[in-house]
Amino acid sequence: MLGLMAKKVGMTQVFDDEGNLVPVTVLRIDPNTVIASKTRDKDGYAAVLLGVDDMKQNRVSKPYAGQFPENIKPKKRIKEFRDFEKEVVDGDELGIEVFEGIRWVDVTGVSKGKGTQGVIKRWGFKGGRSTHGSKFHREPGSTGQSTYPGRTFKNMKLPGRMGREQVTVLSQRVIKVDVENKLIMVRGAVPGINKGLVVIRAAVKK
Repeated sequence: MLGLMAKKVGMTQVFDDEGNLVPVTVLRIDPNTVIASKTRDKDGYAAVLLGVDDMKQNRVSKPYAGQFPENIKPKKRIKEFRDFEKEVVDGDELGIEVFEGIRWVDVTGVSKGKGTQGVIKRWGFKGGRSTHGSKFHREPGSTGQSTYPGRTFKNMKLPGRMGREQVTVLSQRVIKVDVENKLIMVRGAVPGINKGLVVIRAAVKK
């Protein structure tokens, strides 16, 4: 599986070859440094550990720095990619060239946090009438029973924390690749805030 870490720059729109206006999300792929490689013989599975963004030296603890080779600066973000379909060695820097020839990708990110929300915003409940005297507008309604078992069951759709969850958008088409500026543009929206970290990988269903 080919994959890299990237940063979400924002959204814009471009024209395709047929003149159609296409909304795209712009992702910047900074150099992903190979920190370590795992093999089936030694670790039981094959994987590559990648890192991005150098850390300040005064913010690095000794236990955290111990996982990095001497010639590699400690990174803020590290992630493991299993069954990496490319031969690499420790210290290599991977960039946008990894996705050369790939037209469909899966993008994983952490969605925007929306705080505590009610059932209408969180679950799409219709709610009650807005007319005078209704007394039922945006409440969740009945959540249990008056007799046996007399409790609320698990997994009820109730008010609570919304957002800030890991979300994967499958099979997004690559519209444009800007090698010089290290940008890749994919059709549609991508989860997360601007400048947030996302993971791009070759689409598993294409």
